[in-house]
Amino acid sequence: MKAATGDRIVTASGVVGGPVRDGVIVETRGPDGTPPYRVRWSDTGEETLVFPGPDSFVDHSGAVHDEGAKRAGEGAGGESRRTLTWQVQVTLVESSGSTTAEATVVGPTSGSLRAVGHARKAPQDEEIPAIGDELAAARALRRLADRLLEVAEYEIAASTGHAAHVHS
Repeated sequence: MKAATGDRIVTASGVVGGPVRDGVIVETRGPDGTPPYRVRWSDTGEETLVFPGPDSFVDHSGAVHDEGAKRAGEGAGGESRRTLTWQVQVTLVESSGSTTAEATVVGPTSGSLRAVGHARKAPQDEEIPAIGDELAAARALRRLADRLLEVAEYEIAASTGHAAHVHS
């Protein structure tokens, strides 16, 4: 793995359901861009020394490589960039051939939004819990996406003074 100052690094959680973290590489300490890296994490602003493993990748798109613009958060052309992490959690409850999923997203701009989806097995169908999980989760996530679009429309209308419709 090789990186440069200004590249973005994304690291999956070491535990199931844990958060995916991303940050900006502010210093490379290995020869020729190899690890370890000093990373400023987007969720906390904290800087730590990172020895990335197979659960990490470096995003070079829009990375800053020229010496005059190595500031984290600044793109190659000097334009401002920002990186945000939104957490989505889906909780499933199964009972007697019925599955209910609750999807919640927590983002810095939208606060917390929640949506629910349901799936019910037909009486003649075989009991396959994974299918109910997938259907209920998909329905909850679709409703959550619709809620996010509604919030965006409301905020556009509030800022422009005109009704807004966002195409999905």
